[in-house]
Amino acid sequence: MATTDETTDEPISGTPTGAPAAGALPDSPAVAPADDATAASGPPSTGRAQDAAATASASADSVPPPVGMAGAAAGAAARMPRWLPRAMVLALSLIGCFQLVVWGFHQLVGLLINVLIAFFLALAVEPAVDWMAARGVRRGLATGLVFLGVLVASAGFITLMGTMLAGQITAMVEDFPKYIDSVIKWINDTFRTELSRVEIQDSLLHSDWLQKYVQNSATGVLDVSAQVLGGLFRMLTILLFSFYFAADGPRLRRALCSVLPPAKQAEVLRAWEIAVAKTGGYLYSRALMALISGTAHFVLLETLNVPYAPALAMWVGLVSQFIPTIGTYLAGALPILIAFTVNPWYALWVLVFVVIYQQFENYLLQPRITAKSVDIHPAVAFGSVLAGTALLGAVGALIAIPAIATLQAFLGAYVRRYEVTDDPRVHGRGRPRRGAASALAQVRCSLWDRSR
Repeated sequence: MATTDETTDEPISGTPTGAPAAGALPDSPAVAPADDATAASGPPSTGRAQDAAATASASADSVPPPVGMAGAAAGAAARMPRWLPRAMVLALSLIGCFQLVVWGFHQLVGLLINVLIAFFLALAVEPAVDWMAARGVRRGLATGLVFLGVLVASAGFITLMGTMLAGQITAMVEDFPKYIDSVIKWINDTFRTELSRVEIQDSLLHSDWLQKYVQNSATGVLDVSAQVLGGLFRMLTILLFSFYFAADGPRLRRALCSVLPPAKQAEVLRAWEIAVAKTGGYLYSRALMALISGTAHFVLLETLNVPYAPALAMWVGLVSQFIPTIGTYLAGALPILIAFTVNPWYALWVLVFVVIYQQFENYLLQPRITAKSVDIHPAVAFGSVLAGTALLGAVGALIAIPAIATLQAFLGAYVRRYEVTDDPRVHGRGRPRRGAASALAQVRCSLWDRSR
């Protein structure tokens, strides 16, 4: 048995250096021989040394790393990428900018609508301004004269309608006691009661609901006043913008075209020209038709001695022309009602005249006046008015038709059209019968044979 020194764990002299210790496994790493001993031992000991070296290498690989090194590796793997903070800041900045733009749009939507209305109004008056400017009138003065005429016409219409309404309200207030007396007399005769108008008036004047209604009306006066002032300010804003758009139209076009290439400049100028032609043509043609309609209805109402004939005629002319499809019937309802208060037969005559004039206008007058200015199908016009009303209210209803006419004309310049085949189904005559088709084919074949 080999002996070792307990203090140094080295073999005592006399024991072979390359011999394994007693009880130790041949492939244990503790008995791995040195290189010089392996070279001295022979072939059998060389194989065992190689196995021992492989075992030692595998054991070294399977040993886990120290705790400090593992924590450092895990921290390096979980470290935040350098691009992530910048991406988060960029995303938050974009979200903040988007919210700011949305908030600003909601705050400025009223101003944008006013600018849109002013733009279409400027397009409508620009042909008249150009006509006056071509004859030597300065453009600013021409624009002021045109707007002065528009304001005078609007003020005259509002004055006439206000006079009519005020007269009707005054007549109703003066005749109200007579209506009350007649109703009370009918109730007393029918139900055997003894009601008195004085008692009813006293009970109404001292009732709680009337006092509350008066208080609420007094509070609502301030709201009505604020709405009136807001409407006046909005009207002045629209007039101011439209005046600048019409007076400085050429300068505005030059400023817009200066930031565009030549090809785009031609397209923008073409679109502007189409918009002016369609918007101005629509308004002028409708104004002419409103004048004709108002004149015709004025003659009828004056002949029948219906009160407020000028105001009613102007009402019929404007409402029937600027509200498509149903405007005629809405406009005719008011003069029919006023004529009914004079004589029921007068109301019938007014109704017959409204229906006859509508047919005359649709089939004879309107095609000749609006054929070159606005050529829109009635269904498209009615749908555009509904869409404009849903988007912008009454203003959208007014500018819907010229906007659609402009868009249709602009797209028509770039949409290519083809010749329609001569098919009976195109003309609404249905598909040809098989017998007729076969007979036609036989005739064609016989003609072809003869020509050969």
